[in-house]
Amino acid sequence: MPFVFRRAFTLVELLVVIAIIGVLVALLLPAVQAAREAARRTQCVNNLKQLAIAVHNFHDTHQKFPQNGSKFSQGSGTCCTEFSWSWIARSLPFFEQQPLFTEAGIDDKSMKNNPSIAKNIKSLFCPSDVALLPSNSPSKTRSDMQIWDHGPEALSNYKGVTGANWCWGNWPFLGTNGSCDCFYQNGTGLGDGIFFRTDILFRQRMAEITDGTSNTLMVGEDVPEYSAWCGWAYSNHAVGTCAIPPNVNLNKQFGVAPTWNWENTYSFRSRHPNGLQFALADGSVRFLRANIDLAIYRAAATTQGGEVVNLD
Repeated sequence: MPFVFRRAFTLVELLVVIAIIGVLVALLLPAVQAAREAARRTQCVNNLKQLAIAVHNFHDTHQKFPQNGSKFSQGSGTCCTEFSWSWIARSLPFFEQQPLFTEAGIDDKSMKNNPSIAKNIKSLFCPSDVALLPSNSPSKTRSDMQIWDHGPEALSNYKGVTGANWCWGNWPFLGTNGSCDCFYQNGTGLGDGIFFRTDILFRQRMAEITDGTSNTLMVGEDVPEYSAWCGWAYSNHAVGTCAIPPNVNLNKQFGVAPTWNWENTYSFRSRHPNGLQFALADGSVRFLRANIDLAIYRAAATTQGGEVVNLD
């Protein structure tokens, strides 16, 4: 049988092939990452939409929006007590969380020594963030935790929009209702958006959104690492203002939780490239660019400002 000579790869040829494969991987990696982020963003849209539907169903049932605060307190004191449940907590039965709602005793039981507030709800987490990791949620680095004896609290990437009036920090703004105080701290102010932490004192209804439901922001994203006000159970952790520009503090300018620079971080941000997502009052979800004009952003957050808003 004649000898057949088979030529092998030379070292140089092998290195060239490896280099070509490396270049191809480098070219494909951004596309793969972009595809993964697109899938995560789509899931985030679905989460926000489910929350918006829950709010609508609650409103259809009770003829008002789900509320923040304690039904056992009056005036500004309703916001920050062990009974100050959030609008998310009161909406649980409307996004398939009736067992947790019942177990937690929402509205009647205290958050103090209540293990239910430490239970994560997967649909309240954006998959682009890391808040759902066991090392992050439930958390003991939130604000006001002395109210329930510093027990852990489950986080949330989603919060209600208080509007655009704000008295504090680097971005104060009078807003559209004549008061910059969206906290009702002195019994005079209130948010000019759909949700604020003492709104249980007021009957907020869909008909009062005279700016139009398709022009009004209702629920937005936040990143718990950069804000100590992110959790589903407690009223003061489930809302934020649009007076502060979007994505402030992603550079850690004001620190990370539990740094409580609330004056500049009680707001909205996300890990999606270049912007963040909001559910509007009509149930739709929009992606807003991080560099959106601040005047437009604030106008879209109010319910009765009469502003002309174009989010396109």
